[in-house]
Amino acid sequence: MARTIAEIQAGMIATKAADTSLSGLTSTSQSAIWLLWTWVVATAQWTLEQLFDAHKNEVASIISTQKPHTLQWYVAMAKAYQKGITLPPDTDVYPLVPPADPSVLIVAYAAAVELIGIVRIKVAKSNSGSLAKLGTDLPAFQAYMTRIKDAGVRLQITSDDPDTLQLALGIYYDPLILDNTGARLDGTSATPVKDAIRSFLENLPFNGLFVLNYLIKALQSIEGVRIGEVVTAQAQYGLLPYTNIPVEYLPDSGYMALDETFFDANITYTAHTPI
Repeated sequence: MARTIAEIQAGMIATKAADTSLSGLTSTSQSAIWLLWTWVVATAQWTLEQLFDAHKNEVASIISTQKPHTLQWYVAMAKAYQKGITLPPDTDVYPLVPPADPSVLIVAYAAAVELIGIVRIKVAKSNSGSLAKLGTDLPAFQAYMTRIKDAGVRLQITSDDPDTLQLALGIYYDPLILDNTGARLDGTSATPVKDAIRSFLENLPFNGLFVLNYLIKALQSIEGVRIGEVVTAQAQYGLLPYTNIPVEYLPDSGYMALDETFFDANITYTAHTPI
């Protein structure tokens, strides 16, 4: 930002005062030649800084309208969506950023994935701390993304129910901490294993990989669990059949939820001595 003429001139006078070779310039008259020269030079410098600012603004304007946007830009713009608030004409920025009412920022999670000839945008909201689909809010969000996207870019915008995870586990437990149903003997939790799996899924990065080895590590960290064995792991989304997870799985919706009915029927607990 350009400085004022007075600011530039004051800097020159301060520099003069610090230079002993210029100590003879002591007149404070407004018509003193040395003061007039500082004003002339300060005015020229101010003009140059004004031109630099104008050039910077022009370049920024060109970049904002012509640069191709990255996948991360689409993620940021998806999270910037404000429910029930329209965009001013010819802009992709809302009137108030951040909004006066934070509750209008309904997109808590977003991911952009480049496919063949299309960019897929996956989004979810936060519902009491858990991930959930946008539901009836999806059409308005789709209209917003269509308005702000780059010309010529085809978007596929989805917000779906979580992929379903079915797990069959074998838990070998310390009988001094857990009972044969997996409950803690101190009464603090009746389902510590299920609680840990829920927490593991909720803390996965949105559209991040579900990795079996990481799940096993989380099971091993549960107090009272000596060995956590994954007997089977399979996942499903939409109307497609379940598929086995040999090593890792990328959820189509971007996130996963445990099939607790299947889980409860397919977990066994076996007492184990210290390892």
